[in-house]
Amino acid sequence: MAAINITVENFEDEVLNENKPVLVDFWASWCGPCKMLSPIVEELAEELTNVKICKVNVDEQGALAEKFRVMTIPTLILFKEGKVVNTSVGVKPKTDILDMLSIS
Repeated sequence: MAAINITVENFEDEVLNENKPVLVDFWASWCGPCKMLSPIVEELAEELTNVKICKVNVDEQGALAEKFRVMTIPTLILFKEGKVVNTSVGVKPKTDILDMLSIS
């Protein structure tokens, strides 16, 4: 399954109310490092069934970026039971992201 695009309108349903862990990628189309990370995030979205993978375009959803104090992109935030449990800033290899998810 492809990564789900998150907006202010669907954030609560798709992220906060989800039973399984949710990894949210905060990104922008003009961001070089985001373009490097995006294929890894999409790959994880296709491979993992026990984690929901989502993306937030910070240019379109500035309120969400502000709410979670995203100052640098790409930023990955892992939510479990509606709470932030882990954060990663910058491009990371797939193995590091899997470690972040505790799935390695």
